[in-house]
Amino acid sequence: MKKYLTVAVFAGTLATASFSAWSVQSLTDSTDTRQLRPAGTVSVTGAANLDDLQSKLAEKAREQGAKGIVVTSASGDNRMFGTATLYK
Repeated sequence: MKKYLTVAVFAGTLATASFSAWSVQSLTDSTDTRQLRPAGTVSVTGAANLDDLQSKLAEKAREQGAKGIVVTSASGDNRMFGTATLYK
């Protein structure tokens, strides 16, 4: 279920934004992560939609110096919350 949710969040983000807008990239199974290592997690609450949630997660990751994130959970209706694993 987490994998499908991650794919859904990623697909929604691709449809409305470009990766050049963020210095933190969402990672997928096909992304070459051999150079990257897990470096913690971030969480956010209060997002209006999935795009807003991913943007907030990316902003927190950028503040911590991450090069990429994998969204590991997302839930909620009008006030979404989620977590992501950081990669450096």
